[in-house]
Amino acid sequence: MAASSPTNNTIIFVLVGLPNTPQLRCVSFVAFLSIYLMTLIGNLTILTAIVSDARLHTPMYFFLANLSSLEMCYTTVTLPNILNNIVRRSNLISFQACICQVYLFTFCATVECVLLAIMAYDRYVAICIPLRYRIIMNQAICLKLASTTWITGILHAFIQSLPTSLLRYCGLNKVDRLYCEVQPLLQLSCSDTTLNKMLITVSASLFGIGFMTFILVTYIFIVLAILRIPSLSGRLKAFSTCSSHITVVIMYYGALIFMYLRPTSSDSGRIDSVISAMYCMAIPVLNPIIYSLRNKDVKRSIRIFFALKRFTLGK
Repeated sequence: MAASSPTNNTIIFVLVGLPNTPQLRCVSFVAFLSIYLMTLIGNLTILTAIVSDARLHTPMYFFLANLSSLEMCYTTVTLPNILNNIVRRSNLISFQACICQVYLFTFCATVECVLLAIMAYDRYVAICIPLRYRIIMNQAICLKLASTTWITGILHAFIQSLPTSLLRYCGLNKVDRLYCEVQPLLQLSCSDTTLNKMLITVSASLFGIGFMTFILVTYIFIVLAILRIPSLSGRLKAFSTCSSHITVVIMYYGALIFMYLRPTSSDSGRIDSVISAMYCMAIPVLNPIIYSLRNKDVKRSIRIFFALKRFTLGK
């Protein structure tokens, strides 16, 4: 790999995903701020419902709490900087801030891939091996799985972002995104990016194809187990416990597949910008809506929590 350029610290990247016209910037600010606030409020509501209701202190909701925490991290990595750029009327980001964003974004993406796979495994055990569920998914195992997920994100983000930070960047460094990611930075580098591309290929194979395949196989077993349930009400009840997770998986991996597996074209950069914005902004704001609308336990806990709050404030 080429040595790091001594002038890297003075490099400025230009994020060209934002519109240049003042009217569109104003609309964009309102839209992005709304998305950010809705993401925080929605996921904080889910977290509050899970923490405050002892009936939700189960493995499934423990991992959902982790997912809600992750979604808030996801949007916080990107949206505050986007809002700041709109207010300052500047699309510039420093080299250090860009690499930091690359690290945090990769961290969040990695954790989400692993966490969605663990949530699928939790549903597999609950539906396919129900009598051993409490033994297999005990508190110690759940804590180990969660901590492993976050540690994997930390290590993988370091492996991806460090080689990216050591590359040399030449010319006009225009990033066709709303934020910094590894792939567009590799396209801007004037260094040898063979190692970086190899790392991305391994990463996509493991965290993309590998975990997606694991989730798919897991749900094949789940569906087969549900079909063996004699009563229709039993089948519907079993399916309802994993329908929210299935919806989130389809949205997340659908965006990734469309972004990385479609044929390239002259508009690929702009389309990639839209799709990447979808899975790091739109999906986090939709997750709490999906889980609250499709989950009776969460809706009940939210209603009870706010009813108690109104009762307490009314005293």
